[in-house]
Amino acid sequence: MAFDLSAIVWGMMAMLCLVTGLAAWRMLRGPTSADRFVAFDMLTAVAVAFSALIAVASGRSGFLDVALVLSLVNFVATAAFALFLERKTRS
Repeated sequence: MAFDLSAIVWGMMAMLCLVTGLAAWRMLRGPTSADRFVAFDMLTAVAVAFSALIAVASGRSGFLDVALVLSLVNFVATAAFALFLERKTRS
């Protein structure tokens, strides 16, 4: 049984588009800044997934480098925001 890779990739991209819309809605409507940042964090994770899917679909490994850089920047931003929230609650 052979799988059609392009159909799987398109299906996954459709699901990621749905997730992008939901996370963008939460980012715009979030009641607190923490909710908005978690939504932004989710959007960055979706961008990493999109980059990985494009790498699989096109066969170019350069998109995996983009995914790696995005995930590293996302990690640093999340750690910085967590530190900001911790200091904000102490004051």
